[in-house]
Amino acid sequence: MRGWNPPMQESAGNTVYNELKKQIVNMELAPGTTLSEKEMSITFNVSRTPVRESFVRLAQEGLVVVLPQRGTRVSLIDPDLVMEAQFMREQLERAVVGLACKQFPEKLLEELGNNLSLQRESLMKHDGMAMFELDEQFHRILFEGVNKLGTWGVIQQMNAHLNRSRILWMRTDPHWDHLFEQHRDIYEAICRKDEALAERLMQTHLALSIYNLGLLQEKFPDYFNNQTKIH
Repeated sequence: MRGWNPPMQESAGNTVYNELKKQIVNMELAPGTTLSEKEMSITFNVSRTPVRESFVRLAQEGLVVVLPQRGTRVSLIDPDLVMEAQFMREQLERAVVGLACKQFPEKLLEELGNNLSLQRESLMKHDGMAMFELDEQFHRILFEGVNKLGTWGVIQQMNAHLNRSRILWMRTDPHWDHLFEQHRDIYEAICRKDEALAERLMQTHLALSIYNLGLLQEKFPDYFNNQTKIH
């Protein structure tokens, strides 16, 4: 792991927590990786206290497991939590895109269009992480446009296991054209104010996030808590 200098405007604890969470969700720290308080304190140039506090926060979110006498490790991906997060997103985002078809600020509609242009560029560059981040941004703009950013925040609290499986899939399958096409179709449905179509497109789009979950469990068994098998 690379060295780190905490930003002055952010507390050491928050900095360590945010960076560790980012690296866990982005699969830079793979499921099962052992985390050492001592090594983390050296890496982030902080005392052990903010590292320990970060471990507690990450454990509360199910991203690390603290094992007495055995240390701390990055949690395995839990298929049950993946499915639950996808279920919540599908219910909420279908409602949100329906609201977007009724009324959506022109400025944010323009932002969606710009986002799609950047998605196209990331496809041409085969940049999976850029595509993932633009995907997230696209959906966040939808929530912002209907004044539901608080709801988006709630989704993010449950999204970590789902996002890890999505990133793992994107790294395994480099063909993301369908993601761009689905986003484009959703955007066009909003422009036409076709609520029924937009909701159907969103449901199909979000179902894609768990379509290959069973295959990923078989291909990367060490990354998953395989008590729950998805077929």
